[in-house]
Amino acid sequence: MNNLNNKKVLLIICGGIAAYKSLEIIRLFKKNGVTIKTILTKNGAEFVTPLSITSLSQSKVYQDLFSLENEAEMDHISLSRWADLILIAPATANTISKLANGISDDLASTVALASNKKIFVAPAMNVRMWEHQSTKENIAKLKTYNYKIIGPTIGDMACGEYGEGKMLDPKEIINHLKSYFKNFKPKNKFKAIVTAGPTNEYIDPVRFITNKSSGKQGYEIAKSLSKKGFDTTLISGPTNLKIKNDINLIQVETAEEMFQATLKNLPVDVAIFSAAVGDYKIKKTSKIKIKKQDKLNLELEKNVDILNYVSNHNSLRPKLVVGFAAETNNLEDYANKKLIEKNCDWIIANDVMNKKIGFNSDYNEVSIFYKNDKIDKLAYKLKSEISDEIVEKIINHLN
Repeated sequence: MNNLNNKKVLLIICGGIAAYKSLEIIRLFKKNGVTIKTILTKNGAEFVTPLSITSLSQSKVYQDLFSLENEAEMDHISLSRWADLILIAPATANTISKLANGISDDLASTVALASNKKIFVAPAMNVRMWEHQSTKENIAKLKTYNYKIIGPTIGDMACGEYGEGKMLDPKEIINHLKSYFKNFKPKNKFKAIVTAGPTNEYIDPVRFITNKSSGKQGYEIAKSLSKKGFDTTLISGPTNLKIKNDINLIQVETAEEMFQATLKNLPVDVAIFSAAVGDYKIKKTSKIKIKKQDKLNLELEKNVDILNYVSNHNSLRPKLVVGFAAETNNLEDYANKKLIEKNCDWIIANDVMNKKIGFNSDYNEVSIFYKNDKIDKLAYKLKSEISDEIVEKIINHLN
């Protein structure tokens, strides 16, 4: 199956000796039925010519940000919206630095900053430049901005040195893009609900019981679903996080509010319950502030179990129900128990005692438990990357 057929790709070619490989990328794109538009940076034009690019791509090459001719035909905003995907190959240390720091002083960087599509970055530079701390920090930033870094690889450099920094082979780059598009049919507009963050259960008007959930993993899952074409609703407890306008954000505070919001937004194809919903609430909330006293006895009662309710009501149940388990010990035992007792399809579990992946961290390490006793372990990486892997598995399941 050719996952690139009829796709639209915007190729950005930056300055560097590896720019000659961009011509082979274009050839492979055409062979796979891709429609291409190309941005050639000023430095990129020192290595490949617009004529050679046009001859292979059979389409116009865009170069100058303020070209009246270009802006009349397709401005930088339209260009960023036109593509299904953007590929920057080769991506120089200079371009990576610009993107990481929000600099938009030419057409390439402006389009990347304005884009709402997945951007793949194929770095190419001298080994010392790649290993420099500033480059490492810039790459780490790009990952948090949801850029997909592919490569570099280890090999001989044009400068005569050997090491990591060589751009991936064009065939490998094409394979990465095929993997991105695999098994997903954009016309099948799947619907998804994600719950995220903590809940607040009030004692009186100024005090409440809550937990340490930041909501970061749930927000990243919602972003990954939306990027893959899902009609996504995010039901969030109190957090300081922001989300894009293409995701339907419903903000709630208590477990009961989260429950009612979930019911109102069913049916869906996929429900992912990543929120840390309070297990208990105050049986009788005071309407006025409780004054300080030597002892305060609070009577608690159970909150509704949202995951259990949705998973066990056939008329409401999504095709795929995914629960989360934040554990401090016996992770595998508790995750399997939750999987069975709550009738989930999957449980995603992590160890919140691990400070590297605990609450408020941008990183995670999770295990996915399935009903057939299979376990998938997703190694330590950014929560955005964990989310992309989870969503790929969801797409494969639905298809």
